[in-house]
Amino acid sequence: MTLKGWNLNKGYLFIVCAAVLWASSGTAGKLLFQSGVTPWDVVQARTTIAAVALALVYRIRFPERFRVSPSHLPGFIVHGGLIMSMVQLSYFFAISKIQVAAAIFLEYLAPVFVALFAVIFWKERMTGGKISALILALGGCYLVVGAYNLQLFALNKVGVAWGLSAAFFFAATSLLGEYWMRRYHPWTVLFYTMLFAAVSLNLFASPLHFLRSGFSAGQWVMILYISVFGTIVPFGLFFSGISHVRATRATIVATLEPIAAGVLSYLLVGESLEYPQILGGIFVIAAIAILQLCHERDEGISRNTNAEERQ
Repeated sequence: MTLKGWNLNKGYLFIVCAAVLWASSGTAGKLLFQSGVTPWDVVQARTTIAAVALALVYRIRFPERFRVSPSHLPGFIVHGGLIMSMVQLSYFFAISKIQVAAAIFLEYLAPVFVALFAVIFWKERMTGGKISALILALGGCYLVVGAYNLQLFALNKVGVAWGLSAAFFFAATSLLGEYWMRRYHPWTVLFYTMLFAAVSLNLFASPLHFLRSGFSAGQWVMILYISVFGTIVPFGLFFSGISHVRATRATIVATLEPIAAGVLSYLLVGESLEYPQILGGIFVIAAIAILQLCHERDEGISRNTNAEERQ
C-alpha cells in the first residue's frame, strides 16, 4: 500500500471512530435531558470544558499549536463562534421540537450540501461512484433512523427548520475544516473553533451558567464524558480525517453515526433493530466501500498516466 493510500485509510478510520463516539455521547445526552439538564447547559458545558482542557494540554505539552496568523483569527471567530456553536445548538433545538430520529435524518442531509458546494465552488468532479455512494448513504440513514415510521411532512415546521439548519452548519464546519487543514494542524483548528464557540455561548447567555446548575455527581460524569469523548476526541478525529479525505467523502462516512447509535442502543439499552434498519446499515457501509474503490481506481489511473508520461 502506498503512503497516500495509507493516509486515506487512516482518514476513513478517524472519521468512523468520530461517528461512533458522537453516537455514544448522544446516548449520554439523552440521559441528561431525561434527568432535567437543559440542552443549552450541555452545549455550553461541552464547548467550555473542551476549550479549557485543550488550552491546558497545549500550554503544557504543545505550545506551538497556539500559533496562528492574526489575519486568520476573524475566520476562526466565524467558524467557532457562529458555525460550530450552531452545529450543536440547532441539532439540540431540533430534538426539542421533533423526534430524535427525524432530527438525525435531517442533520445527515449535510453530505448533499457539501457535494453541491464542492461542485459549484471548488469545481470538484462528481463521479458516478460518488453519486451512488451519496444516494446509498442518505437512503441508509433514512432506514437506520426509522424515518419510514415517521410522518415527515406532518412534523413541527420549526423543528424541521432547525434540523435542516443542523445539516447546513455541519456541512459548513466540514468544508471550513478542509480549508483550515491546508494551513494548520487539525488540533490547532479544533482548539480555536472550540475556544470561539465557548466564548460565543457564554456571551449570549448567562456566563458559565452550567456551573451554577447544581448537577449531581452522576450528571457531571456524563457531562465530562460528552466534553471529552463526545466533543474533543471525535471533533479532533473528524478534522484529522478531513486532512486525509475530502469533505465530500468525510460527511458521507460520518453517516455511520446513526448506525453506531442504533447498535449501542441495541447492546446497552436493549432496543430492538428492525430489518429495514439493518438494511440501512448495509447501505451506508456499501457507500463507504464504493468511495474506497473509487479512490483506488482513480489512484491506479493516475499511476498509469504518470508511467506513460515518463515513457
